[in-house]
Amino acid sequence: MSAALDDLLTFLRFPSISTSSAHAGDLVNCAEWLKAKLIGMGLSAVLHPTARHPVLVAKNQHQPGRPTLLIYGHYDVQPVDPLDQWISPPFEPRIENGRIYARGSTDNKGQLLAHVSGVAATLAKYGHLPLNLTFLFEGEEEIGSPNLEPFLKAHRSDLACDIIAISDTGMVATGVPTFTYGLRGIACVELTVHGPSIDLHSGIFGGSVANPNTILSKLVASLHDADGRILIPGFYDAVRPVQAWESDAWAKLPGGADETLALTGVPKLWGESGYSDHERRWARPTAEVNGIGGGYQGEGSKTVIPRSAFAKFSFRLVPDQDPADILEKVSAHFKAITPDSVRLEIKIGHSGKPYAMDPDSRFGLAARRALSRTFPREPALIREGGSIPIVQSFRDILGVETLLLGLALPDCQAHAPNENFPIENFEAGILLNQALLEEIASA
Repeated sequence: MSAALDDLLTFLRFPSISTSSAHAGDLVNCAEWLKAKLIGMGLSAVLHPTARHPVLVAKNQHQPGRPTLLIYGHYDVQPVDPLDQWISPPFEPRIENGRIYARGSTDNKGQLLAHVSGVAATLAKYGHLPLNLTFLFEGEEEIGSPNLEPFLKAHRSDLACDIIAISDTGMVATGVPTFTYGLRGIACVELTVHGPSIDLHSGIFGGSVANPNTILSKLVASLHDADGRILIPGFYDAVRPVQAWESDAWAKLPGGADETLALTGVPKLWGESGYSDHERRWARPTAEVNGIGGGYQGEGSKTVIPRSAFAKFSFRLVPDQDPADILEKVSAHFKAITPDSVRLEIKIGHSGKPYAMDPDSRFGLAARRALSRTFPREPALIREGGSIPIVQSFRDILGVETLLLGLALPDCQAHAPNENFPIENFEAGILLNQALLEEIASA
């Protein structure tokens, strides 16, 4: 465990920020370090260049007649902004109260390296693995994995497997093993409301020229009714209802509304009426405004009618919603209610399909046994509100399901300043990997 922890601290020192071209070299160096680590364990490893950041594939010696497990992870990380809110430098790992503080500690380097270290431990103990193993690590997950799907298609036969495992999700509470069998999908869009050709004096032209800020505000306000229900026509047409067994199981889980209040700091929760906090966040679709702007933003007043205003939206989707269909409905809705006194520009962003698998399937049960061996209690079965679009690509291209075995806690602050990862969860992840290899091999 000590050697594995040292490896993790080294891994975390690479500033592998995928969205920044200034860090392209750091991503290559990080991938090269990981490749050397895998080769040192006795695996074959190849670094494949892409249009941006490399993909790393590593394997043991595959043998006919054994199941093949593919473990996916990503070595890229989010930007560190706002830097002034970090207690310590984000790429100088700090250990305090049993946690490692560093960018990428939870998302995803700590969870990724737990699998690598688990395989290393199995090889050190037995000299071999009980199944065929493929590691697939990429450096673009935080920017939407633009080159991974083409890579999967180009290397479909080389990446053939029976099941995939990913640790890039969360646990519902400390010590509670968590099997995530569903993820929400995503569809993103940006609106720009264009008005006059230049900013205008609001006294001279006000009352005669439509204000893009005002129009945009009305578009944003058109998304929900007072009960939190989305008002876009047809938005709920394909939504798969929450099953009774899911509602019953989630009602017994720790956390819920009180924990969400404590974690977020909001005075009161808000959302679609008639659903619990877990149901809203895991199994119901959403419409969110992620960014908005227009007009004067400086100190004091500047009385203008702005030339334009913009808003960025993301829609989280659930089975069986299709991102392309939702984006059509969203675009039609905004076009229908935009007055002809302005011009509406719509830019379609990235998207990904929702995902759900059967937790009672052969490999689903194997994963649950591995979780129970690692954390001696029955695993929580959940869906998660976030999106990992590549999971559906794995199903579409490789034809296999994915086991989502998260190790992050709700307060690990992934994507935020002072991201952290409990050392006990890192150690548990190493043990989980060893149990998973055995359970998949015998499933």
